[in-house]
Amino acid sequence: MTPTNKTSGSLEQMSKNDTLKLRERHIGQSCKLFYRSNPLKIVKASGQYMYNERGERYLDCINNVAHVGHCHPEVVKAGQEQMALLSTNNRFLHDNLVVCAQRLTSLLPEPLSVCFLVNSGSEANDLALRLAEAHTGNRDVIAIDHAYHGHLTSLIDISPYKFNQLENGKKEWVHVAPCPDVYRGKYRDVDYPEEDLGEKYAEDVKRICDNVKSQGRGIRAFIAESLISVGGQIIPPVNYFKNVYKHVREAGGVCIADEVQVGFGRVGSHMWAFELYGEEVIPDIVTFGKPMGNGHPVAAVITTQEIAASFKSTGLEYFNTYGGNPVSCAIANAVMEVIEKEGLQKHAAKVGGYLLSELIKLSRRRTIIGDVRGVGLFIGIELVRDREERTPATAEAKHVVSRMKDQKILVSSDGPDNNILKLKPPMVFSIENADHFVNTLDYVLQEVQLDIDQVIEPRTAILEAVISKVDIDPSIPRPAKSVAIRAS
Repeated sequence: MTPTNKTSGSLEQMSKNDTLKLRERHIGQSCKLFYRSNPLKIVKASGQYMYNERGERYLDCINNVAHVGHCHPEVVKAGQEQMALLSTNNRFLHDNLVVCAQRLTSLLPEPLSVCFLVNSGSEANDLALRLAEAHTGNRDVIAIDHAYHGHLTSLIDISPYKFNQLENGKKEWVHVAPCPDVYRGKYRDVDYPEEDLGEKYAEDVKRICDNVKSQGRGIRAFIAESLISVGGQIIPPVNYFKNVYKHVREAGGVCIADEVQVGFGRVGSHMWAFELYGEEVIPDIVTFGKPMGNGHPVAAVITTQEIAASFKSTGLEYFNTYGGNPVSCAIANAVMEVIEKEGLQKHAAKVGGYLLSELIKLSRRRTIIGDVRGVGLFIGIELVRDREERTPATAEAKHVVSRMKDQKILVSSDGPDNNILKLKPPMVFSIENADHFVNTLDYVLQEVQLDIDQVIEPRTAILEAVISKVDIDPSIPRPAKSVAIRAS
């Protein structure tokens, strides 16, 4: 049965305006609010839908945290039941902890067999860097341009998405490789075949490794999302990771796959996004987060016996107060059970494939869509002002996000130029939802195209009038005419 657009009754405890005032007074202004000019007050969610204080329903196309659907009853029940029994730390024996670790490692290639439970993707990536340093004895890290790996200081240091916003933000031991974006990146699909693209982008990583070695140092780690999220929903070309991992290991480093946003079956064809690149691509460390708890703070790091042994040999105990607590593990176990029982990985492949094909069809009608790319329910729609030049349509993307919200669909934009619409909905997103999204986007893009046409025509007429006026004005010397035109 299709849910109605409203729930019965009001779910509001205080007015939206009062909530906003309290937030502005007590919550740090560095904490971003979606739709700042008219923010949403969300009070309830179920499946792929979120509801505001008036009971109005929004289709959630961006919340990859609610992986198996908002408030999935089996996940909620698992948390409630365990919370009523016990929540303690992992220094006590508990079945939930070992079952969670066993289940996770069983889903990974054989070398990856040792698990650390933490509370967030940021904690996971921070621990991964510590493991890498303990194992290699090196400090230098290679990250991909525009990448984001978390909010801790150690991760801001290796996240160009963040440190590029700071004056002198990049540390000397951090090395930035070009983002393997084949649409608007350094090497493009119009210039090279895909296999060459992977090798060319990997060669840039090799140059970094060679430069570090020439200075008498080694690489600690290469860290990358298996599919690049904040950098613009990027699908790295074939051969990229295979070649990069080879170069990094030859330089003494380990390879970290950040699956925080893209893991747990989202890509459809595989459980983990790094598996998209073939059996030769096996990371040394894998990090997990967001979807693992379906909204509950739980995350993990999985590595090899050798790297875990190196970490132990430092003599420092690793203790995390809440990492691996019975409640979090019960919830993570329930999430993995739901993915398997409800066939959500296959569902992501089916719905994602359909959505991708419909968006490609839409791109043939709407020239503002420069590129559509994705795997499973991880999709990016790149908006451009000019398909030939691939000029980013940043303002238009912002407008589309706002107008989609007006149509009760939540989507966001990302990428270096903030011109890429990103789709990472809950895994229960349906074919009907896909049709609704594409039809609504078509409607909104038609508005955008009309607005562009209406703006361009009068601007062209004004420009022609200015040029004519300046050109016939005898008081303006010819060398100064171009300056006068620009000033006008």
